[in-house]
Amino acid sequence: MDKYGLIGFPLGHSFSISYFNEKFHNEGIDAEYENYEIASIDSLAEILDTTPNLRGLNVTIPYKEEVIKYLDDLSPEARSIGAVNVIRVSHKGSKPYLKGFNSDVIGFTRSIESMLEPGHQKALILGTGGAAKAIDYGLKSLGLETRFVSRTTRKGNTITYDDVTPQVIAEYNVIVNCTPLGMYPRTDECPKLPYEAMDQHTLLYDLIYNPDETLFMKKGCERGAITKNGLEMLLLQAFASWEFWHGRE
Repeated sequence: MDKYGLIGFPLGHSFSISYFNEKFHNEGIDAEYENYEIASIDSLAEILDTTPNLRGLNVTIPYKEEVIKYLDDLSPEARSIGAVNVIRVSHKGSKPYLKGFNSDVIGFTRSIESMLEPGHQKALILGTGGAAKAIDYGLKSLGLETRFVSRTTRKGNTITYDDVTPQVIAEYNVIVNCTPLGMYPRTDECPKLPYEAMDQHTLLYDLIYNPDETLFMKKGCERGAITKNGLEMLLLQAFASWEFWHGRE
């Protein structure tokens, strides 16, 4: 039986484990998917040593960037982004050979592309982690200019939440939340933004999918903004993961 799994910490409820095990059952695939909740990325070596039938992994917070040093190869997208959330495990001799991919960018671009209008030229990306890097890559591939928003002052193309004025909201009218703010169970939280400056030209996209409507989305919706959660992106990522695990590239 082939094994697949998810590495991260903490994991809590995982969409992937139920999605893939249901897929394996329905399609008669002799495989199992399980969660590997590891407190350190160094534990990846132990998973590989004790699971010789491992064929693929998904990677989530906080290891999307840290895991790269353990990989033998990267896809061009993963290398450009600097973050990995899919690993294909193959064997060359007795040693496992690990290649990293990024399905965040595929899931996100396919999910948001149809929502973009001619007036959507600039985007704010809330957060600066591995997922935010993939979103930046995806938005740029769709022709948008981007800027990161962080809690702390950073060098480069990044501003703080205090810098996000109503004028900035009017100019950067696509806003993507890549932070955990508003995720279950802390559903009363949201990024600190001037929501009153939003209108029907504002597009809010939240990578969170639990709850269905985050406070970030709700506050924007009250001002007429178009909103979407991360569920479709998650499904598209899952499809892409399977393709990466079984591809030849």
